[in-house]
Amino acid sequence: MNPLEKLINPVSIAVVGASSNPLKMATLHLLSIMKDGYKGRIYVIHPKEASVFGLKTYKSPLDLPEAVDCAFFVIPAHNIPETLKDFGTIGTKRAIIISAGFKEIGKEGKLLEDKLKSTAGINGIRFLGPNCMGIVNTEISLNTTIMEYIDRPGSLGFATQSGTYITQTLRYLKNHGIRLSKAVSVGNEADISIIDVLEYLANDEQTKAIALYIEGIRDIQRFLDVAITITPKKPIIAQYVGGSQAGARAGSSHTGAMAGPDYIYEGLFKQAGIIRVHSIEELFFHGYMLATQPRLKGNRVGIITNSGGPATSMANSCEKEGFIVPTFSVELQSKIKPLIPPHAQAGNPVDITFNLDLDVLTITIPELAIQSGEVDALCIHGAYRRGFVEAVYPHIREILNIQNPEDIINMFPSDLHTPGTIPQKHGIPLVMSSFYDYQDDFTKAMQDHDVLVFDAPEKAAKALASLLRYKEIINRLPYEPITLPESNPEAKAIILEAKKNNQKALDEYMAKRLLSLYGIPIPDERLIEDEKQLDGIVTSMRYPIVMKACHPDIMHKTEKGLVILPVKDSIEAKQAFQTIQNRAGYAIPVLAYPMVEGKREFMVGAVNNKGFAQSVLFGLGGIYTEVIQDATFRIAPLTQRDAYEMLNDIKAKTLLGKFRNMDEVDKDILAQLIVIVSVLPVLHPEIAEIDCNPVIISGNKPVVVDALIVIE
Repeated sequence: MNPLEKLINPVSIAVVGASSNPLKMATLHLLSIMKDGYKGRIYVIHPKEASVFGLKTYKSPLDLPEAVDCAFFVIPAHNIPETLKDFGTIGTKRAIIISAGFKEIGKEGKLLEDKLKSTAGINGIRFLGPNCMGIVNTEISLNTTIMEYIDRPGSLGFATQSGTYITQTLRYLKNHGIRLSKAVSVGNEADISIIDVLEYLANDEQTKAIALYIEGIRDIQRFLDVAITITPKKPIIAQYVGGSQAGARAGSSHTGAMAGPDYIYEGLFKQAGIIRVHSIEELFFHGYMLATQPRLKGNRVGIITNSGGPATSMANSCEKEGFIVPTFSVELQSKIKPLIPPHAQAGNPVDITFNLDLDVLTITIPELAIQSGEVDALCIHGAYRRGFVEAVYPHIREILNIQNPEDIINMFPSDLHTPGTIPQKHGIPLVMSSFYDYQDDFTKAMQDHDVLVFDAPEKAAKALASLLRYKEIINRLPYEPITLPESNPEAKAIILEAKKNNQKALDEYMAKRLLSLYGIPIPDERLIEDEKQLDGIVTSMRYPIVMKACHPDIMHKTEKGLVILPVKDSIEAKQAFQTIQNRAGYAIPVLAYPMVEGKREFMVGAVNNKGFAQSVLFGLGGIYTEVIQDATFRIAPLTQRDAYEMLNDIKAKTLLGKFRNMDEVDKDILAQLIVIVSVLPVLHPEIAEIDCNPVIISGNKPVVVDALIVIE
């Protein structure tokens, strides 16, 4: 059973630390549990007070009349292990530890956290935190945060490594019509992790989409394994903030999170099918769209507004995000034109101009567009009622002799119900924008129907795009578990020999030899170990050739002038051999092979980020790799699906197709090359880094013409 099952659905809670002082943090937690609708049994542990807000108190957990489902701690950190032990004695198996002062403060706090974990383990207790804000479970009206949450149950599940985001945001979410199903603040994750929460929410029927606020993931492989099974069935959306130096530093001091490079998380999310956003606003709004709106069937969007500017903004944003904004058919336009002024646009976007008939904007034209079969989604801007009336009321009240804004509001159409039913009635996603917020009665009515109203047209279009991203995710090739090949004995021997010689890396000849043992294409090479071998080799080669120094201590040869090309004949080959010896300053083997012709150069690599996950990259290669920086990353090892997605993920992906009289690249071979590079560090853990750069496309086949393998 998931450790959160009892924790999120307790029938009894004991709060340790609450008192009669309503300004104390522990007391605020208790008041939320008491006053926001929770029906379970509540106990208070306090050493001095006899009762707190009518609840009898107990001096110790040992005095409680039952083993509570959840022990809730807001007391000084150093007192928690002993009190937790007492809960264990009476049989309590779950705890939420709000208190801070553990590993996030440094070495001393880390020792205390280790003691906490040891005490919990001995007593069979699973706990959330420390340094967290607890949980919200709208299904049973349980709110353990310090701020009020009274709203009907929602469908967006939320796991966060910041307690603030399930506390300070609660009023904000209510104002914008966003309703949670379950929300969990994980804090330091000393025991229950954000991955455990992800697994729980995946199986929670109330939760239709999952939002994650992430400062760092400790077990990348488990996170990937869990997420990749969820996303085909339930959307996951995430914000990651640890990728910059400042973000990583703040996250570490905040919850002790171990951040990783941003580009690795970008690849991780793509690999798992997680939609990434870059602000907490987008996390909540886009997450709620995913939780409440019907799935997109296509990418055609209809735009209906009462103003040209927002119409253009929506159209522009939608197209940039991958939507088509099709011109409506003559037949559909003929039905729309009688409803709008003669000068207004009916072709899509539809601009009804200054028209206060809400029914035309939000019911009649949308349903005509849907019935035509020409749209898969709708964007509407400019629907308002009370907000507009209150804005113009000061200017018109004397002229019209009106004493109350309500007199004008009552002149407007009053059907605030039907527009909000359109998505579920027709199975068509609907998103709106308006410059009037939740205090406008039309906006509020839409929120009550789970139709979000954004405060800018571009935001509405971008949120709709998250539905398009999820459509792309569920249309991916099916996930197939990775089957690792057998490790090659000769490859093992190459690595063992290098380690025996205390090499930091394989020389290029051996690196490419190892790659070739696993089927990676390399040139037909010859290693010239000394001058005695020179004549016999260079006279038998097909020119022009490349000649380069080959030594494990020289990892980057071009910068030192130790690569010479093109070498056109045997005479030049002998001269090149001597030049390399002179530039190296000592006798050194030379690698020679026929030049590989090709104008397209890529790179494939694997790197072990210390304390993080082994990652794989694919991107543009050659001498401009660092300058152009067009690469994408994934977590190793890869499936074929992962590799094909990497090919389509770089900006220069058009180079892989037919390009300037060059044939389309054999993507099957290139994808297989990426997969092999990804599994080599798994088969041979001694490998710390692989760099195949460049991978030249010769004809339409990839060939690795330079390779570096760094040994751990």
